[in-house]
Amino acid sequence: MHLQRTLKKQIFCSSIGLHTGRKVNMVIKPALVDTGIIFVRKDLPNARPIPADFKMVCDTTLATSLGSNGVTVSTVEHILSAFSGMGLDNAVIELDSFEVPILDGSARPFVNMLKEAGTCTQGKFKKMLVIKKPVSVKEGEGRAMLLPSEELKITYDIDFAHRAIGKQSYSFIFSDKNYEDKICSARTFGFLKEVEFLQAKGLGLGGSLDNVIILDDEKIINKDGLRMPDEFVKHKILDAIGDLFLLGMPIIGHFVAYKSGHRLNNLLLRELMRHESSWEILTEYDQKKSAKLTSCKIPSFTILDAVPI
Repeated sequence: MHLQRTLKKQIFCSSIGLHTGRKVNMVIKPALVDTGIIFVRKDLPNARPIPADFKMVCDTTLATSLGSNGVTVSTVEHILSAFSGMGLDNAVIELDSFEVPILDGSARPFVNMLKEAGTCTQGKFKKMLVIKKPVSVKEGEGRAMLLPSEELKITYDIDFAHRAIGKQSYSFIFSDKNYEDKICSARTFGFLKEVEFLQAKGLGLGGSLDNVIILDDEKIINKDGLRMPDEFVKHKILDAIGDLFLLGMPIIGHFVAYKSGHRLNNLLLRELMRHESSWEILTEYDQKKSAKLTSCKIPSFTILDAVPI
């Protein structure tokens, strides 16, 4: 259950991009062990692949964007969240645009694609990063930290001055089942005034009631309302799982956030890597020594194991 995974077969997807409103064609391909997640811009034949790495984050305005040598890929957090949530380690994502398709604004469609395609283990252990000492960052009212814990736990608090959101808090122990059942369906959200402003600037042209929870000054304007009462804070957790996946390996620790976002999540990973005494990487050798694992619980991924070849 702790082996690296890739896809059993390719996944093809066509849908609109959040910002351009134009169709984006995407192919997700299996990849060799230790490849990680790689983005390839097929519309730019000479562009180099962009690895899903926290050091490659070039913009966190409205979404997480990766960039290298002037080539960018934006809105990567939802698909990376699905990969992290379902235990996929190695894949190549080919796109004919600069953004990942928005689909329904959650990670649910990506999870469904992974379940349909199936995954296979690759005969080499995942690396795991264990938090040994607290690491934190703060910016304005926002805070994010990683604390020692025997398993991956996430606690998130939000506070919006809007009657339909207000204060929300959620905490859960990470597993693929908990991720699928409680997190992956939570959609992104925005305020009508902001959407109108962005579209006037030529951004967010693909945003609609089909893929965004939109709020006016008083209420949610989507006719079907919310998928769950705490969908707002759960989407923030969904985003954070995608942002933390840019570390390149699962984390064993307690992620705690208050009014955090893409920028602060990335700053936390950068701060974490600067403090080597605060973490330890469990290698394949370590994981074969049971004594190394007595103080922590490695996340198990069982849902995709049931998918037949």
